[in-house]
Amino acid sequence: MRILVVLVFWFLLLMTACTSPSAPPQASPNAKRYTLNGKIVSVDKAAKKAKIDHDRIEGFMDRMTMEFPIHSDHVWTELTPGVEIKADLVVDPTANDPYWLENIAIIAGAKPGQQEVAVDDRFAQIGHEVPDFVLTDQDKKKFSFKDYRGKAFAVTFIYARCPLPDYCIRMSTSFSDLALELNKEPDLKDKVRLVSISFDPENDTPEKLRSYGLGYLGKDAKPDFTIWRLAVAPDSEVRKIADFFGLRYEVDPNDKTQFIHSLRTAVVSPDGKVTKIFSGSDWTTAQLRDELVAASASATN
Repeated sequence: MRILVVLVFWFLLLMTACTSPSAPPQASPNAKRYTLNGKIVSVDKAAKKAKIDHDRIEGFMDRMTMEFPIHSDHVWTELTPGVEIKADLVVDPTANDPYWLENIAIIAGAKPGQQEVAVDDRFAQIGHEVPDFVLTDQDKKKFSFKDYRGKAFAVTFIYARCPLPDYCIRMSTSFSDLALELNKEPDLKDKVRLVSISFDPENDTPEKLRSYGLGYLGKDAKPDFTIWRLAVAPDSEVRKIADFFGLRYEVDPNDKTQFIHSLRTAVVSPDGKVTKIFSGSDWTTAQLRDELVAASASATN
C-alpha cells in the first residue's frame, strides 16, 4: 500500500509538471495533510515553487529533494536557500494542483549570503558519542554530560524570552511535565535526567533560569531540579553544543531580544551515545518518555 501511494504521488507530480500555473486550489474534504520539515534548496518565485530537501514524511514518503508548489504570496520574501521550514503538505488528487504546501513557518533563517547549507559531520547522529560539554545550572553548579554516565538523558534548547507557544514554551512545558511525572515513578526517577540549554547566555543567567523553571514546575511544586535542569554556558561553548546537536539559531534582525531558531531534542543513552533526535515540536511527552526508557534499558541488555 505504501509503495502504491508513493507511485500515485509521483504520477501526480509528473502530470502537474505538464500543466500551467492555476489559481490557488481549495482542498476538498477528502484531502490528506502531512507535516513537512525541510530546508529550502532553491526557489522559483515566478512559478511559485520551491525545491526542498525534506525529512521523512511520516505515513507518506521517505526523505528526498523535490519541488513543491506554494500558492501564498506573502512567504516569498522569506523563502531563500538555506532557510528551514515547517509546513503542511496537502495532497488532493481532485484539485487542479494535486499537492501543495500551506501554513508555512520559518523555523531557522539562512545566514546572510548563504546559498545552501552543507551537511556537517559534527552534527549529532545516532550512535555518536556526546562530547563532554561543561554547563552551569540554575543553582550555579557546574556539571558536564559525563556526569550523566549511567543514566539516560534528554537535551533540548530554549531561551527564556521566547514568545512562541510551539517553540521554547512547548519544550519547557514538555520537559517540566515529564519531570513531575518521573518524580512519582521510583523505578525511573533515578535513571533519567532532562537538560534544557539556553542559547541566550547574555540574558539567561542561572538566577533567571531558576525562576523560569519554577514557573513551569508550578506554584505548589518543591524547588527540585534533580531530574530537570536548566543550564547555560558562555556563548562560544553554547555554539559548540548547538552545532553538535544540529540546532540553528541567530538573533532576529528585526528584534534583537528574540531569536530565529530551529528545534532539536536529543536522547542520550547511559553510555553517552545519541539514540534519538527529535526535529521540531511534533513529539509528545509520552514519546520522549518511551525513548528515555528504551535508552535506559539498553544499558542493561
